[in-house]
Amino acid sequence: MKRSPEPSSTQEPPVVLSLRTHDLTAPPAGPTGHLRMGSPDGVPAPLVPDSRRILRGRVPWLPVMAEFHFSRYPAAEWREELLKIRAGGVDTVATYLFWNQHEETRGTFRFDDGLDVRRFVLLCAGLGLSVAVRVGPWSHGECRGGGFPDWLDGAGCVPRTDDPAYLALVERYFARIGHELRGLSYDEGGPVVAVQIENELYDAPGHLATLRRVAAAAGIAAPLWTATGWDAADLPRDVLLPVYGGYPEAFWLPAHDGWAREMRRHYVFTPVRDDPNIGADLRPAVRAGHGVPDDGRYPYITCELGSGMAVAYHRRPLVRTADVSALALAKLGSGSVWQGYYLYHGCSQRLDLALPNQESHATGYPNDLPSVSYDFQAPLGEYGQVRPSFHALRAQHLLIQDSGARLADMPLRLPDVTPAGLDDRSTLRWAVRSSGTQGFLFVNNHQPHEPLPDHREVRFWVELDGHARQLPATPVTVPGGAHFVWPLGYEAGPGVRLDWVSAQPLTRLEIDGVPTAVFAATAGITPQFPLPAGAVVSGPARTAGRDGAAVVEVTAPGTDAAVTVTGPAGPVRLLFLTEEQGRRLQRVRIWGAERLVLCDDAVLADGGELRVHTEAETVSLSLAPAPATAIRATGSGTPGADPAGARTAGSGPPALSRPRADGLFTTWTAPAPRVAGAGAVTVDRVRARAVAPPARDGGSQRRASAPVDADFAEAAVHRIAVPAAVFDEGGEVLLRLTYTGDVARAFIGGRLVADHFWHGPAWDIGLRRHAAAAVEHGVEIRVLPLGRASGVYVDPSARHGLAAARTRASVDSAALVPVRRIRLRG
Repeated sequence: MKRSPEPSSTQEPPVVLSLRTHDLTAPPAGPTGHLRMGSPDGVPAPLVPDSRRILRGRVPWLPVMAEFHFSRYPAAEWREELLKIRAGGVDTVATYLFWNQHEETRGTFRFDDGLDVRRFVLLCAGLGLSVAVRVGPWSHGECRGGGFPDWLDGAGCVPRTDDPAYLALVERYFARIGHELRGLSYDEGGPVVAVQIENELYDAPGHLATLRRVAAAAGIAAPLWTATGWDAADLPRDVLLPVYGGYPEAFWLPAHDGWAREMRRHYVFTPVRDDPNIGADLRPAVRAGHGVPDDGRYPYITCELGSGMAVAYHRRPLVRTADVSALALAKLGSGSVWQGYYLYHGCSQRLDLALPNQESHATGYPNDLPSVSYDFQAPLGEYGQVRPSFHALRAQHLLIQDSGARLADMPLRLPDVTPAGLDDRSTLRWAVRSSGTQGFLFVNNHQPHEPLPDHREVRFWVELDGHARQLPATPVTVPGGAHFVWPLGYEAGPGVRLDWVSAQPLTRLEIDGVPTAVFAATAGITPQFPLPAGAVVSGPARTAGRDGAAVVEVTAPGTDAAVTVTGPAGPVRLLFLTEEQGRRLQRVRIWGAERLVLCDDAVLADGGELRVHTEAETVSLSLAPAPATAIRATGSGTPGADPAGARTAGSGPPALSRPRADGLFTTWTAPAPRVAGAGAVTVDRVRARAVAPPARDGGSQRRASAPVDADFAEAAVHRIAVPAAVFDEGGEVLLRLTYTGDVARAFIGGRLVADHFWHGPAWDIGLRRHAAAAVEHGVEIRVLPLGRASGVYVDPSARHGLAAARTRASVDSAALVPVRRIRLRG
C-alpha cells in the first residue's frame, strides 16, 4: 500500500491502493483440448469449454443462470414466470428432476402436467433461454431422500454406487428422461446446454463417470457435463466440469446466535473457488484441499450463488438485498465465467405425493423444513413476487450482457495488499479482472451482519501491461456497504476509449442515432473520467485539470445527465444515472428496437407487448428511445384462459398520461386498475387460546424440531373471507399476513396450502392457484406459540418478535394484495 506525502492541512492523506500486473498481452496459459465434452464438428456456433471459459461459436460466453424448479410451480404459470426470469437479465435456466416425483411408484413414470419437463424446456427454447438439467439421480434440493423414491430402500441395491442392481434402476429412469428430452440438446438445435450429474457426491469419481456414460447411453445429451465441486470433491478428471457455490447464510448450521462464520469468505475476492460448508451437515468432516486455488484445468463455473436462503425450523436466516448482490459481485470479480444462482425463483413442495416431499427429522435429515414453502427468500418469490434483489442483480446482468464476452477472457488480478483473513474488516476489498490494457475494477465493501467501515480519501493505482492508472482523479470515500464495478480502457463508443470511469457500466446501445453508454453512479461517489486526447465534451458536466489530464466530473447523475464526447469518429453519449435508477434500469427489445426502460416493477417484453407486474396503485414507465407511435394500454389480466377458474372480467385498460420528457427518457404514468376487495381485510378469530407444543429435538444432530400435525389442534385459529371480485384482474392475489407466533399454517377447505416459520418479514400466500376454493371456504390460519425451552435462531433484528411468540399466537393484520398485469402496445 502506498501513501501520498503528508497533507498541508488536517485532512486525511489520500490512500493509494496499488495493483501491479505485467505481461497481460494474453491470458495465462492453460491446457486445451483435454475436456471430454463440447459440440462436435458441424454444429453451428459450437459450444466448447476450455480451461478458462466457455466458447460459443469461438466467442466467449458468460452465462447468467437461474435455478427454477418446474415441478414445484404450477405449469399454467411457467411461461409468465420464465418471461419474468428473462426480464431479470438471465439467459439460462437450471432445473432439478426429482426421481421420487417422476417415479413415485416403481415402474410407473409421470412426465405429465406439472411434471412435463419436455414442455418446460420447449417453453424456455421459445423464449430464447438456454437450459441446464440437473438429472440426479440424487438431487437433494431439500427434497425427502434427496429425491430418491421411497421404494429404493427395499430394492436390494446400494444407491450412489456402481452396484449393478442400482445402475439398472438408474438406466431405466435415465432412459425415460432421455426420451422426454429427445432432440432438445444444444447440438441438435435445442436449448439444453448442460447436464449436471448427481449432486454433492464428493468421494466417488468412478461412479460419477459411470453415471455420465449411463446418461449419454440413455439419450440424455448436452455439450457440457457438470458435477458439484465443493468440499474438494474428487471428480473424474476432465469428464465433468466442477461447479461451485457460496451463500450469505446457512440454515443447515446449528442455532447459535452469530453469523455463519465461514460465509465471510464469499465477500472477499479470492482465487479459491471451493466452499466446504455447502451441505456440510450431511458429511462427516471437511475434506483436505478445500482451500487450494483451482489447478487451471477448468473454467470457474458457479451453480449455487446464494440469491437467498431457506428457513429451517431451528435456524431462520434473514437475507437482505445487498447480501445477495455483493456476494454475486465478489464471485464475478473473483473470476467467475458462469453466474449460476440458487434459488432464483422460489417454489412450493408438491402436495400430490403420498408422503410429504420436504427434508425433515422424520425423513432422516438434520433439519426440519416447512412442509410446503420453498420460497428461499429468492429474487422471485414462491408466488412470483418481485423482490429488491431481482433488481439489484439485474444491474450486474446488464453489464454481463454487454461485456461478458470480454470479461470471460479476463483473469483475476489481486492487489498488493489483501485482507489478512476472514475476520479482517479494515482492509478495503478490491480486485481487477483484465487480459491486457482493458479490464474492470471490482470493489466490495459490504458483508452481512458485520458492517464494513467507510474508506476515506481513496484512489486506486493500477498498472496493466506497463500502463499505470491512478483513479479516480479526486480521492473519494468508499462508503460502508458499497459494492461496484468500474471499467478500465472502456470502449464507450466508436472512437471514444475511456481510460477509466468511476461509475458502473450498465449497457451500450444506439439512442436516436447516437451511440450511448449508460453508467450508474455509486452513492456518495461523483462519476469522473479522463477526457480522451483530442476529444471535446459537452453537456451537464465540468472539466478540470487533474494529474496532467482533463478530467470530466458529472456532479448530478440522473436521467438528464447525458454528456456527449465527440471524438474522431463522431459523438458518443455517456448517460450517468443515479445508483437507484441503475437498479430500475431494464433493457428490452420491443417495437422494432432495443430500448431502455426505467420502472420500479418487472417489465416483460412478449412479442409486441410490454407487460408490467405491479402491486402499486400507480405505474410509471420511462422509455429511451420513445417509440415512434403512441403507446396504448390494452387492459390488464392474463392473456388466455384463467387456469384457476376465477373470473377475468377486468376493469378495462388504464388511462395512460400524456408522455412527458424526462431527460433522455419519455415517461408515461397510469393508475393501476382498481380491484374490488383489495386492501386490508377482517380477520375473524375463531379460537384465541393456543398451547405451545413441548420442545423437541431430532435428526442426526439433535436440533430443535418443528411442531407436528397433531400440535396444530391446539393452535390459535383465524379465518379470512376472500371475495370473488379480488381475482377479476387475472394476476396473482397475495394474502399478506403479519402474525405473532412461532409457526403458522394456512388451510383452504381443510387442505394445507402453505406454511411458515416466523423469521421477521410478512408472510405472503398466493391465492390464484386456489381461487375457487378460497372464495368458497375462505382461508384458515393456525398459529402456534413458541415453547419456552425451544432453541431457535432468528436474525438479531427479529428477536423481539420471537420473544413475543413465547406468550402469544395471533394474526395481527391481513391484506389482499393483487399483482396487476398492465399490458401496453406500441
